[in-house]
Amino acid sequence: MKTTADNIIEWGDKAFRLKDEVVSLISFLGDVTAAMWEGICHPKRLRWKDFLFYMNTCGPDGVPITIMISALMGVVLAYQAEVQSHKYGADNFLPMVIGCTILRELGPLMVAIVATGRSGSAFAAEIGTMKISEELDALRTMGIRPARFLVVPKMWAMLVMLPLLTIIGDFVGCAGGYMVMRSELGMPLDVFLQLTRQGVAVKYFIEGVLKSVVFAYIITMTGCWRGFRTGNDAIAVGRSTTSAVVISILFIVLADALLAKLFTVFYGWQG
Repeated sequence: MKTTADNIIEWGDKAFRLKDEVVSLISFLGDVTAAMWEGICHPKRLRWKDFLFYMNTCGPDGVPITIMISALMGVVLAYQAEVQSHKYGADNFLPMVIGCTILRELGPLMVAIVATGRSGSAFAAEIGTMKISEELDALRTMGIRPARFLVVPKMWAMLVMLPLLTIIGDFVGCAGGYMVMRSELGMPLDVFLQLTRQGVAVKYFIEGVLKSVVFAYIITMTGCWRGFRTGNDAIAVGRSTTSAVVISILFIVLADALLAKLFTVFYGWQG
């Protein structure tokens, strides 16, 4: 049975481990930010071949699952909203509800979660495997900064492709909602589009795209960071991959809440 002293020691060890992780994350953020700024100042130093490879991995390869998830999301949202609104004769508000919800929140969030499971975990596993096989040490021995060599191409590829996937997810999600409106209420397409244009402002679409840029940064940063923090035992890569997904989703939800508050305050300033 653990004594009070044992519990204090255990919590102290956890606090020190947490401090080490936070320091490691801040140091990694600074290293990657410096490497990305160097890439902006000197574009020829960017590994364009790897950049195009990761664009294909993060973008076109993820389109099918993005379309499937987004369409089902729109269908489920429309069914749930239709059941409640039909009771009060508020069917004309359904396109506005579906459009605003998907463009502002569910579209960017669901696409980011899918990208976390696909690309974020792959980044962590790739870099973690390289660490175990001592490839990272070999890069440092040759005078190559791993952050610039490995992280920057992934980061730029994700920053480009995730907003595009979000746009696809937005349109597919709204299309899924329209299919429900068409089958359940017999709403024509022109009426659906007209009601959507009346209730969904362009700023909501821009807000969702801006969120996806932040989410892309979080996914890549967290996945690569956990890859560099991989241990040396046999199951270290699995632990790094799992932690990358869990931490990324946590950071994405926190960022979504903060961005929602910031946009609300900004709209308040705009009147």
